[in-house]
Amino acid sequence: MTDNTNPTAHDEDQLVYDAFRRLLDTYLASNHRKKTDLITRAFNFAKQAHKGVRRRSGEPYIMHPLAVAQIACGEIGLGSTSICAALLHDVVEDTEYTFEDIQNLFGSKIASIVEGLTKIAGGIFGDRASLQAETFKKLLLTMSEDIRVILIKISDRLHNMRTLSSMPAGKQYKIAGETLYIYAPIADRLGLNKIKTELEDLSFKYEHPQEYQIIQQKLAATKNERDTVFQQFTAPIHTALDKLNLKYRIEARIKTPYSIWKKMQNKHVAFEEIFDILATRIIFSPKEGEDEINTCFNIYVALTRIYKLHPDRTRDWVNHPKANGYQALHLTLMGNCGNWIEVQIRSERMQEIAEQGLAAHWKYKSQNPKAEDDKMDGWIHTIKEILDDPQPDTIDLLDTIKLNLFASEIIVFTPKGEIKTMPAGATALDFAFSIHSFLGTHCIGAKVNHRLVPATQQLQSGDQIEILTSRQQQVREEWLNHVTTAKAKSKIQASLRKMNRDKEAAGERILRQFLVEKGVEYNTNTIDKLRIFHKRATASRFLLDVAEGVIALSDDDTNLLSGKYKNTKLSWRNLIPFVNKEKSENQSEDTPANFASRDEFIKSIDKKKTFIIDESSILNCTIAQCCKPIAGDDALGYIDQIEKTFTIHKRECEEATKLKSSFGNNIVAVAWDLKHGRLFETCLYVEGVDKAGTLFRIAESLFKHRGLNVKGLNIQTDNGLFNAQVTIIVHDTVEVAAICQDLMKIDSILKVVRI
Repeated sequence: MTDNTNPTAHDEDQLVYDAFRRLLDTYLASNHRKKTDLITRAFNFAKQAHKGVRRRSGEPYIMHPLAVAQIACGEIGLGSTSICAALLHDVVEDTEYTFEDIQNLFGSKIASIVEGLTKIAGGIFGDRASLQAETFKKLLLTMSEDIRVILIKISDRLHNMRTLSSMPAGKQYKIAGETLYIYAPIADRLGLNKIKTELEDLSFKYEHPQEYQIIQQKLAATKNERDTVFQQFTAPIHTALDKLNLKYRIEARIKTPYSIWKKMQNKHVAFEEIFDILATRIIFSPKEGEDEINTCFNIYVALTRIYKLHPDRTRDWVNHPKANGYQALHLTLMGNCGNWIEVQIRSERMQEIAEQGLAAHWKYKSQNPKAEDDKMDGWIHTIKEILDDPQPDTIDLLDTIKLNLFASEIIVFTPKGEIKTMPAGATALDFAFSIHSFLGTHCIGAKVNHRLVPATQQLQSGDQIEILTSRQQQVREEWLNHVTTAKAKSKIQASLRKMNRDKEAAGERILRQFLVEKGVEYNTNTIDKLRIFHKRATASRFLLDVAEGVIALSDDDTNLLSGKYKNTKLSWRNLIPFVNKEKSENQSEDTPANFASRDEFIKSIDKKKTFIIDESSILNCTIAQCCKPIAGDDALGYIDQIEKTFTIHKRECEEATKLKSSFGNNIVAVAWDLKHGRLFETCLYVEGVDKAGTLFRIAESLFKHRGLNVKGLNIQTDNGLFNAQVTIIVHDTVEVAAICQDLMKIDSILKVVRI
């Protein structure tokens, strides 16, 4: 009998062959030209190149390129060139074969895509900030040169996420964080809704396995209830649409676990308070010769005769498609159950574009040469413009691009009535830069709907904007706080850098003269010592402050450089770059417990193993003040190689998400094991009816928990309701849950959540 846990070579060959056969069947069922010989050659070449190599999961390595090709073909709809590139995407990086070999055997186009994939192999980030920026730029540049590069890379990432269970926890957090921060938004922007959704859910599953499992269980438990609501809601819709003599289908769309969890976090509500878990999708085939848009609105009219329409929740993405080509008519109706239910109306063509994105969009565009230009071209052009400018540091680059990836969209108008799509939250300044750099640089204000407003005015959908300029106006640093688009941020930063160059040069002259007078050599090491001593994050900032007189050079500086400094002990803690972070209240300023130095402690951390936070090790850790994790929270550790600190963040913390995406190799899995009364500060949000005695009952409930220290209480009342923030000192999440449970027993309290 064959041992299934230890497959024979014959079993593995059969496994590989079956996967390849499935890939060919998928390809042959598509509308692409049938170049099976080319695909077979690429498969045989990749199989031979990866012979004997296994993945961490234990399966033959060739199964990974096969899976990536299957996703690219079956789930995105790509053709033979992309399939071959997917099969070959790891050959150059992992074997002795070169690009020249690929080019000679498979042609320049396939070789070019493989080269683009190899440049961004192994994830898009490394350890060093400068390397990260360059690698990320390569990702975007290759995307703008041939979109198939990023489509195959997303296929690669999706398969890696599907098989992430074989990776250690620290790697899981890094890859999941990187996926959420970059790949899911790019998939969304490319119109790959199905893949975007799966990437988000898989990231959520690995970062918060317990919450993921709980939501899945609750979705399963409430399925029958949702099915009943769906049947009751759609029954009269079927009757109405049948009268229109349409070919259609109605589907239930269930909110994903990640979307539910995000809403629970943002709104501070429980699963039971999420009322839009169920939505309905109507997909139709237009009658021959009938316009899709007219059919959408005919269905809209039929539905609004059955149910009451929510006036503020209608979205016309049919006449004004999203930047990724998405089209549908969204409306929200009051169902018989008393809940608002969203309905999406779209044609079969719109449905395919919504699921497969650009590949489907281009297919339909090729069938209709007069179709409007692909809006994605405009987005890719914007990315190119950003990359043409000298870039800020890595985090700024990531944030700048990400702003345009995640943002919802609004529609605004130029003075001549032309439509411009802008990200939600965009200001008049963003609009000015989107039209022309000159308009943005010299913007002094705007007229929105013929009313004079400041340049920082936030725009609303439907606004008509006219930009006012003056040649005397110059870019200001505070503008960075009032723009959201990548283009505006990059143009402002480029202008500021240009303006600051002269000041930096003046600061450098002052510093050189000072050092010459003191007999000290001017070099990079000297500047680094001085800017650290003056608590400046960069050499540029230090030189600017010298030029502006903010920093006055003195004998203290020469004493520092000559080693004669006597006023301050120059320990590892003194000589660190200045960062604007609060230190944990419980963090010792002395050498970490059991270690001669902070550096020694950092070197002792094994990134491949889970770091146990116990009574001893926590003395060496910093509790992040941005999210204030407490014992029991889903958390992770971040090693800062410059500051020599090990900081504990909540996994869902925004700062932690950036760190996972930017410095993933410094992320460490952590587990809590505190048994002897370590205390943490946390905050509860309480909401309820303002009844006499409620405050007393809250105090009484808190007092029942012996030893509980209430650090602060802030309460506000309005029209018979109240909300309060209670800052408490607790041991762990179990204690917080018990306190919340007791507070909810008070009849006038409607909600208690930790914030």
